[in-house]
Parts: sequence; C-alpha cells; structure tokens
Amino acid sequence: MADLFSPARGTVGRGFSRRQGLRWLLGSAAMTGVGFKAAGGWLSAGPGWTGPVTDHFDGRVFFNPGSRAGDASFLDLMRWRFSGGAADWPERAGPDREPLAVSPLAPSVEGEIMATFVGHATFLLQWRGLVMLTDPVWSDRCSPVPWAGPKRVRPPAVDFEALPPVDVVLLSHNHYDHLDVETLKRLDARCRPLIVTGLGNRAFLESCGLTHVVELDWWEAHTVGGALLTLVPAVHWSSRGGSGRNATLWGGFMIEAAGTRTYYAGDTGYGPHFAAIRQRLGPPDLALLPIGAYEPRWFMKPVHMNPEEAVQAHRELGARHSVGLHFGTWQLTDEAIDAPVRDLAAARRAAGVEETTFRAPEAGETVRVTAG
Repeated sequence: MADLFSPARGTVGRGFSRRQGLRWLLGSAAMTGVGFKAAGGWLSAGPGWTGPVTDHFDGRVFFNPGSRAGDASFLDLMRWRFSGGAADWPERAGPDREPLAVSPLAPSVEGEIMATFVGHATFLLQWRGLVMLTDPVWSDRCSPVPWAGPKRVRPPAVDFEALPPVDVVLLSHNHYDHLDVETLKRLDARCRPLIVTGLGNRAFLESCGLTHVVELDWWEAHTVGGALLTLVPAVHWSSRGGSGRNATLWGGFMIEAAGTRTYYAGDTGYGPHFAAIRQRLGPPDLALLPIGAYEPRWFMKPVHMNPEEAVQAHRELGARHSVGLHFGTWQLTDEAIDAPVRDLAAARRAAGVEETTFRAPEAGETVRVTAG
C-alpha cells in the first residue's frame, strides 16, 4: 500500500505550509478513493474489470473473502494522519554502497534461483535462461506526481542500466510503490518484458502504451519461458490516484521454474491464504514476504503484516527459506526505518526460527536457493 503522501504527521496544525497541506490533501484523497484533478486530467486506475460474480468479485469491485481489508473509512484515515505518531526517518540511509553497476551473474546450473534485493518490493529474480522483476520501481518518488509524495531514502541497489534483459515483470497490484509507469516504460523500451498482473490492470497499462500484458484471476496460471506463473490470493486492496477503489485485482505469485518454487507475496495482510497456497501449490523453496509498513496496527493490520505475522506466514507456507521485503525505502507508515529488521529478529527468536531461514536482506544482496 502506498497511494499516499507522507508529510511529517506531527506538523498538521502546527505551521503547516500551503505546500505541505497540498501534499497531505492529495495523499488523503489517494488513500480514501476520493478523486482529485491534476495537470493532465483525472488520475485514474483505468476502467477496471467486467466479468462474472465470483467469491472475490461482486460484479463491480473485488473484495477479500472473510476480511474487511481495504474498508477503512475517511474518518479512520483522518485519525491516523492527525495522530502525530510517525517516527523520524533520515533523508538518506545506508548501507553506504554504490548501486551495483554490473548485474549479478545468472545461475550457471539448473535448479537454482538467485534473488537480488533492489529495494522495497523490487527483486531481480534469475534462473538459468530466465529473468524476472517483481514490482519494479526505479523512480525517486512513489506518487501520482513527481514533485510530492514519499521520497526514497535508499536508491535502487542495482543500476537500471546494469539490468540483464528482463523476460517477465510480475505486477502484484496498482499502488504507486508497486506499479511505476515510468519504470515500466523504460523496461518496455529496453527489452519489452511480458507483464503478468491481476484482472483489470491490463486496460490501464495499455492506456500507458504498455501492450505486452497478461492478466490473471486468483489461481489462474500462465506459462512463459518454461516457468509456470500462478496468481495467488493476497489480503489487500487497490486504488490509483484516488480512483477505481478495488476495481482491479491484487495478488501474489507462485513461480515454478527450473525445479524450484518461489513465492512472491506482494502486499498482504495476514490470512488463511498462506495455508491455502501451500495446500494447492506446495511449499516454496523461497518466499519473499513483506515485513514493513505496519504501524499503527489498528489501521494497517488488515492490509499489511508485521514481522511477527510474517514469521507465522513463513511457517504456514512451509517455506525452506524466506526473505523480507517492503521496508527501508520509503516512509509510508509510522514505524522507524530500522523497526522491521529489529522486530523480525525478535519474532524469529520467539518462534524458534533460525536467522538463516528467514532474514531481512541488505540492499543489493543476492540470495541463492537450490531446489529442495
């Protein structure tokens, strides 16, 4: 979830500048599905999806079965935004290393996956002869406009020009910290990867000139380059530019390639879907699980796991290895920049899970996992 702007929460009502107020207003509109008009016209999520009623689509919008995730009211948002509870983040954060100017070498043998943490929800995934990116964002801000909104404190850990030719982009949902049109256009001009995403997102992408798109419903699969990609449920919501609330589908992905299973959760709250994924598709060799953007819990819990819940998800998935994501890049919520890593360590200890089994990767770090 990042369809918001992030001025310091505590400044509201205390010398709040006109520019800060505009940023806050835009962020509030984006968070609640209240439309606003900006240069270039209405910021839109596209026409959404038209199709038969299902257990997660009512004929008009998508929903989370058995959950009220994404149903927060405008008053709930105002309560959070006025709370003044956000920790201070640095303008720039370490580690003090330059972005990788040379892409990590792809696996030379079958049965191995390499996952390089670019930042936030972006991973460079490589198998022998196959390259994917999850929710690629190389832009400085994740927002509808380039002059306001959450700004990176950490640059992408891999230089864009160092990327190998990308075969597939996995697009979990349409929030700005996951669907970045400018990055997708750069990739399209460079290597035209196939974009695989949830129902309803193709029309918006095509309106942006991105036409190499496959959209899936939950549990539907698509084969590309010898890999089987299955869109799996997540507990979240969708909206873009304050419009099209839940008009497009969100989800995660199970990737079966070169004898390995890799699960990318995207954005999700905790729920029974983790056990269902294991039951239907088997335990992953590698799970990429969100561990950040979780405070305050009364507001974020339905749509964002905290580290304790992520450890529980890791166990329910039966993952051989898990790594954290969705932390330390943009200040989207109230917790401190280092809180997800500290809280993950505490949650691991409490659950008796080894650090080698589930940890938060360093920016630019490559994790190698072989088939189990």
